[in-house]
Amino acid sequence: MLVVLPGPDTLVVVRSLVRGGRGAGIRTSVGVLCGLMVWVGAAALGLAALLQANQLGYEILKVVGACYLLWLGVQSLRALRRPAVVDSDAHSSPVSPLDRLGSFGAGLLTDLLNPKIGILFVSLLPGFVPDGYSVGWTTVGLGGIYVALTAVYCAALVMGANAIGDWMRSDRIRRRLDAIAGVALVGFGIRLALEP
Repeated sequence: MLVVLPGPDTLVVVRSLVRGGRGAGIRTSVGVLCGLMVWVGAAALGLAALLQANQLGYEILKVVGACYLLWLGVQSLRALRRPAVVDSDAHSSPVSPLDRLGSFGAGLLTDLLNPKIGILFVSLLPGFVPDGYSVGWTTVGLGGIYVALTAVYCAALVMGANAIGDWMRSDRIRRRLDAIAGVALVGFGIRLALEP
């Protein structure tokens, strides 16, 4: 349930699909998965628990993450004034390395700058460690399952977008999806900034 509930990850992947096509959606998904793996490693090493215990560090990461989500949302809203540029796999012009890093980086930073993911792993995963098992290795295993489920979910998003790609590429629909993603990302940023 945690994987499929729409959140910043889903919005960033959908935003990339709308703005850059399947290739951008895949790169963003890989960034999301890498960000999750960093948090799984941090939870297994106990670093995420330090973040939970350190209120100042948590607040700083929360504010930076909120600002990043707000920035992404504003960028989506600003894109409403630009013509559509889609990276379709078959007939696209070459995508620059900077564009590729941008899609990947958007997914990666969306997870890395969200302290709630680290806290989720610290507070949720240890409750599923059976007695007598290594907390670190079991956390890595459970986190790996979460990452694998997220990969399946992101793949479904990309495949679903591929199936309705022509519809998504129409300028009117792209603008609507950009507007929805922009408003939702701004909302997630504000919510993250205001949460205790």
